[in-house]
Amino acid sequence: MKFLIEVDCSPEEARQFIGLPEVAPMQKAVMETIEKRLVETIGSVDSKTLLDNWMPLSLKGMEQWQSMWNQLATAAAGMQGKPRSEKKS
Repeated sequence: MKFLIEVDCSPEEARQFIGLPEVAPMQKAVMETIEKRLVETIGSVDSKTLLDNWMPLSLKGMEQWQSMWNQLATAAAGMQGKPRSEKKS
């Protein structure tokens, strides 16, 4: 036997009915704190320092990427003149 019960209520009404706590004031306080910290952090960050910290990493990464492709191209060019060895059974 199956019963299907459909309840039409808002999330707030369901939360009250089930007995869950009201978390909206806590969420608001947490979001205000996060926003305040974010604004303070953004205000204290010097863009020049940030770029100086990031640029060496990105340039180093690009050099490594280029080096990898050079090694692959060199390996591929070295294999072009060599005949494939045949498998012997």
